[in-house]
Amino acid sequence: MTGWLLLLSLLILGGVLSTLGDRLGSRVGKARLSLFGLRPRQTAVVITVLTGSLISALSLGLMLLVSRQLRVGLFELNDLEARLRSSRSDLKGSRKAQRKARQQLEEARADEIKARKILADAEARAGELRSTLQPLQEQTRRLEAERQRLSQDVRNRDAEIQRTDDELQAVRERISSGEAELQQLEKNLLALRRGDVAISSGQPLATVTLKLDRPDQARQVIDQVLREANLQAFQKVLPGQAPDRQIILVPRQDIERLEKAIRKPGTWVVLLRSAANVLRGERVVYAFPDVRPNVAITIEGEVLAKTTLASQDTNPEAVRNRINLLLASTLAEVRRRGSLSQGLQFDANGVNTLARELTERSGGRVELEAVAVRRSETADPIAIELRPSRRLRPRSTLQDDTP
Repeated sequence: MTGWLLLLSLLILGGVLSTLGDRLGSRVGKARLSLFGLRPRQTAVVITVLTGSLISALSLGLMLLVSRQLRVGLFELNDLEARLRSSRSDLKGSRKAQRKARQQLEEARADEIKARKILADAEARAGELRSTLQPLQEQTRRLEAERQRLSQDVRNRDAEIQRTDDELQAVRERISSGEAELQQLEKNLLALRRGDVAISSGQPLATVTLKLDRPDQARQVIDQVLREANLQAFQKVLPGQAPDRQIILVPRQDIERLEKAIRKPGTWVVLLRSAANVLRGERVVYAFPDVRPNVAITIEGEVLAKTTLASQDTNPEAVRNRINLLLASTLAEVRRRGSLSQGLQFDANGVNTLARELTERSGGRVELEAVAVRRSETADPIAIELRPSRRLRPRSTLQDDTP
């Protein structure tokens, strides 16, 4: 319907423009007008040509304005042909890929049939293997249970060996400590042969626990510690004399190192030790400072060390050795943590009572524990209590219960 309207419009427009052009040419001819220096007749021909060109231009413009197909065909025909050729090429490729996909699908279906056949054979084989493996699985479970039992035995043996190694290490540490103490005693003995030793090497002269409110108080605190150490040394080396001079000598670099350490935030323990043996009557005591942070060494109820008495360890000598080993292990542990205590505080009567109960027990393994009685810090004495892990039953009770 649009095409017929377009043709009708073009016919009407052409007739109207032709009529207008003819009349315009006639009037120009009658009026004998001249354009661009032409003759009137030539001017009329030019007007007629322009009118015909205008008719063609308006007709073409109207067709392009109304018909989208004409615009596309006139201006985009080459692009459309190129797209068409590309689409045809893609279509050929797609058909080729489709044929290849169909071939692969047929091959996949053939492979699926083969796989189903193989799966059926595998299921039949699996059924045979299950019937064959069931006795082997039962045997494997029995062997696994046996392996776990043996592994538990091995772990128990390893734990026993580890406890033995720990005790052996503690004994070795005691031996090393004893050797060091023996060497110190030998040095002290040589000093005793030359004179009366008032202060031994490494002996503490003053111990102070401090926390500075301001860093500039460090020098004042150090002077106070030196005065206290000087007083202690004077009373031991020159008894009966007034402490009217400084006999403690500490290297300047040690004082500077001590001052730098205690300026840091925190609570510190300052210990001034003798650098060598000092005989009674000497005039100079060389010392060096030892500073370490004040920390909690033990807390109340903490188990510090353990040892085990075997069933056959019921004679007094074996019990005493185990108790001594436990005390040595405890002392080594608190010193390892940084304690400055020279020994342990415990109830000697309670230890003797415990040793007697261990000697008179009915048998069985007993684990002894060294337990801290209270919280102790770096410079505090260490108070402990020895106790067994279970209640001991004396032999007499066992005899009374036997029918």
